[in-house]
Amino acid sequence: MTFIGNVLWLVLAGWWLALAYVFAGIINLLPIITIPLAIQSFKLAGYALWPFGRTVVEIPNRSGGVSFLANVVWLILAGWWLVLAHVLAGVLLMITIIGIPLGVASFKMAGLALAPFGKTIVSLDEIGTTQVVVGPQLGA
Repeated sequence: MTFIGNVLWLVLAGWWLALAYVFAGIINLLPIITIPLAIQSFKLAGYALWPFGRTVVEIPNRSGGVSFLANVVWLILAGWWLVLAHVLAGVLLMITIIGIPLGVASFKMAGLALAPFGKTIVSLDEIGTTQVVVGPQLGA
C-alpha cells in the first residue's frame, strides 16, 4: 500500500515539493556558512519525493542549542516558504477523497520543514526493531 501512496504522492505533489527542497539546497550552497542547511535540504528532498514507509524521529543525545540555532537560521532562509508550499499542497490535495491521506502527509511534512534539525528519517521497518540505529543524521 505504501508503494501506491508513494506513486500517487510523486505524481500529485512529491516532484514539485522535492524540486523546492533542491532549489533551497542550491541557494544555501552559495554562502559557505549555510552548507549544512543545503545538505539538510537535499536529504529532505529525498523524503519529500518518496515519504510513505518512512517516518521522522527525534535524534537521541542531540545538541539542543546547536539544533535550535540551525532551526532558526533554516526558518529564516528556507523553512518558511517550504512550509507554505506544504500547506498549499495539503489544501489542494484535500479537495478530493483520494487526496486526503496525501494532504495529511503534506501537513505533517510542513512541521518537518519548519524545524528539521535534531530529527532523522527512518524506515518503518527500523521502528519495529527494539532499537532504532541512527545512521546518517538530519542536522546537528
